[in-house]
Amino acid sequence: MDFAWCDRCAKQGWALFFIFVSLLATLILAPLITGLALLGIKSERLRRTIVVVMTAFLAVCSINLVWRMFPSDFTTFHVDDHLINEVMLGVEVLMAGYVIYLGVKHKRPLIVAFMLAQSALMIWFELAYGKQMHVGQNLFVDKFSIIMALINGVVGGLICVYALGYMKEYHEHHHPELKDRRPFLFGTMFIFLGAMFGLVFANNLVWFFFFWEITTLCSFFLIGYKEDEESVQNSLRALTYNLAGGLTFAAAIVWFFFRKGSVELDMLIKSSADVALVPVALLCFSGITKSAQFPFSKWLLGAMVAPTPISALLHSSTMVKAGVYLILRLAPVLSGTLEGTIVAVVGAVTFLIGSLAAIATSDAKKVLAYSTVANLGLIVICGGIGTYEAVWAGVLLIVFHAVAKCLLFLCVGVIENKLHSRDIESMSGLIITMPRLSVLLQVGIAGMFLAPFGMLISKWAVLKAVVDSHPLLVCFVVFGSAATLFFWVKWMGKLIEVVRPLVNVEKGIGWSEWMALYLLGGITALTCLFFPMISSHLIEPYVKEVFGRTATMAPGNLVIMVIMLAMVCMFPLSFLTYGRRVKVMDAYLGGANTDGSTRFQGSGTEQSVSLRNYYFGDFMKEDQLFRAGVLVGMGLMLCLLGLCVLPLAR
Repeated sequence: MDFAWCDRCAKQGWALFFIFVSLLATLILAPLITGLALLGIKSERLRRTIVVVMTAFLAVCSINLVWRMFPSDFTTFHVDDHLINEVMLGVEVLMAGYVIYLGVKHKRPLIVAFMLAQSALMIWFELAYGKQMHVGQNLFVDKFSIIMALINGVVGGLICVYALGYMKEYHEHHHPELKDRRPFLFGTMFIFLGAMFGLVFANNLVWFFFFWEITTLCSFFLIGYKEDEESVQNSLRALTYNLAGGLTFAAAIVWFFFRKGSVELDMLIKSSADVALVPVALLCFSGITKSAQFPFSKWLLGAMVAPTPISALLHSSTMVKAGVYLILRLAPVLSGTLEGTIVAVVGAVTFLIGSLAAIATSDAKKVLAYSTVANLGLIVICGGIGTYEAVWAGVLLIVFHAVAKCLLFLCVGVIENKLHSRDIESMSGLIITMPRLSVLLQVGIAGMFLAPFGMLISKWAVLKAVVDSHPLLVCFVVFGSAATLFFWVKWMGKLIEVVRPLVNVEKGIGWSEWMALYLLGGITALTCLFFPMISSHLIEPYVKEVFGRTATMAPGNLVIMVIMLAMVCMFPLSFLTYGRRVKVMDAYLGGANTDGSTRFQGSGTEQSVSLRNYYFGDFMKEDQLFRAGVLVGMGLMLCLLGLCVLPLAR
């Protein structure tokens, strides 16, 4: 801890303490209360005002937290928790009762069993031992939680703003047959954001678990938004998988309390291996389910059935990030252990198979979903390796994945509304038909695989960490990265492919959608430009606080980054006026052109020109790759649980 900062706190006394606690409480409670209020607001004008104002408020509070926390590396807070614990227990009982009702209603015995087991365990534990749980520090803030708060407050908030225009058009023009449940949607989204704030600031594992379960229930509600059969089944699958992770989370809390007499996250990370490894392995199981690693990836792919803002919220700023956040928190305990190796292998298998599966599909949302699963696998590799270099790379991956992937999801949502298709092949010539959106989409794609965007640099850092610690995993990272490059380049090429005259159809996109897209595009570019500063002021201090040493970037790299960023930006920006000055000429088609540039006289017959990407359908089938990932993942998860059971058998 920075003792100079502590001395300053002591001099300023309770005033500074009150400011910090108030700021954390505001970030947690404001979106929760707003979400509850939005559930009952049907006025579109009032809802729009509340969403925009609260998004701006959360962004300002998150940035204010960064400014106030810069002098310190780690700060904990004790909050009188008696009444809070009682309220949380009451809400847990209500949530458990509702989930059990859902399991009975939909005839899902696993949902009933998982919920009964975890709720019975936690209710017994809190009633029997609640008075003995003397938690010194319930809340904490460090540089990692600040990064997560910024992602949640800024990126998550922009998704809510985007949803204002998107969902209006979604119901009025594209799906008038669906029940308009926008009050429920926006209320749940803000409750989701509040739970994520609580999760990243919670040092008390019981509080952490409480917010963890709220995100599970909210994801169920959001995935099932359309209330058709497919949506309901996919939401129930997500609930089942995440309840399994919730059960292991509850078991980890009870185990650690009986071994150490504590339920504090920082105490768990600092404990000896014989005390910490079992609860950490159980918590990693929970993180793997939440972050949709194999064999649990199907729930996140099934979430694609929901409207685009929901997909973006689940994939970029919340839910799945909670899983990798937890695993990276536990990385110091996993370093050099068999449990850590198993976690890293799960991430490696997920990264490779997810990247290969993304090649085999032309559905844009599926490509983004598989890409999300794969990149989360990279972060899980970092957590499993557990070295300071790996954790540095993992946190950097979280930052860049959040902003770039959110931008991509929101762009695809607008394209789907305008073109009535999300097939990548239908995006041919998007640079003419939707030029500004195409440029933003190119920025998002560039952010995922081009230098100097941090995703590529993060992958190089992951590769170095793997070579140093687990050389056998290098093949997974190398071949997965090659597959990543392949499917992103295919998609980018399709956007600028022009084979016939096209008409601009970009008019009619709402202001809220443009606001979110422009801001996310700018944030993606600025994050790239300033990521050496993000690393030196946020990521490196956190890594040094935990490990005593840190990875770093040479100062000279900043100049190189600026030059490379300028060169990269020239590519998408050069297309801003492309549609006004391009002249489509007849192409040589291997025969005599007949009528225009798209038909030619072939060998005896008139034929049409067709340009299409290659998806390796004969070599890589999406369902076969997925089954292989599930089988390997199940074997690894059984091994991980087996290591947790072994101490009981001794």
